[in-house]
Amino acid sequence: MINKSILQSVISKYYLNVCESVTWKTEDKNLTIDFMSPTADIIGKVTCNNFPLENSELAIYDTKKLSSLISICNGDLLLELEKQHKLISKLKISDLNFNLTYAVSDPLLVPKVGTVNIPEFVVNLDLSKEDIDNLIKAKSALQGIDNMLITTTTNLDGENICEFVFGDEHGHNNKITYQISGDITEESMKIPYNSDTFKTVIHANKDMEEGTMKISSMGLIEFKFKTDEVSSEYYMVRKAETDF
Repeated sequence: MINKSILQSVISKYYLNVCESVTWKTEDKNLTIDFMSPTADIIGKVTCNNFPLENSELAIYDTKKLSSLISICNGDLLLELEKQHKLISKLKISDLNFNLTYAVSDPLLVPKVGTVNIPEFVVNLDLSKEDIDNLIKAKSALQGIDNMLITTTTNLDGENICEFVFGDEHGHNNKITYQISGDITEESMKIPYNSDTFKTVIHANKDMEEGTMKISSMGLIEFKFKTDEVSSEYYMVRKAETDF
């Protein structure tokens, strides 16, 4: 059995509204899901311990449809596999009232996930729940604008800080700046990102108990989040074109 909220958390952390097709790999009650966005601007992995399913690999082709099925359930869910000639054909999900069946896809239809060459990071930040909430609020206050600039500078006390600048830096346009202090070894860094993508990642991890964010001088961001049951990591590339 697995609680509905935990299963939904796992799905939201990889789905990000764009990652439809993935493979669920379960081994010794540990679930691992590698994923990549269609535009390859995000690559990541979600893991869940104590996952109540036998060793298997499930090709989930339509995550949105699976999520819709799970949404009608309540409480603890029983997960079972249905097989035809030793091949897994269906994922069966049930609670006290509903019995649901999701058809598993052909593994060949799931796109392969790329690899990431891990660079040296020059910015290392610990993200608190307050940071996550404030960054989401900042982005939400500027709907329709996908520009975000991450810079490194110093505050009035001479301490290195990382600034998240939402909006347009030109002229008199609207802009919101949020600061986080951390371990920063490169000054005057200035890198553009897509704020919609950034918000989607952190919003999917609002339930995190631990969170870190690292940035390389070339612009690659590494996120890592953790709860008691679920861990997630993401690699997000910088924005190729910018209005800054």
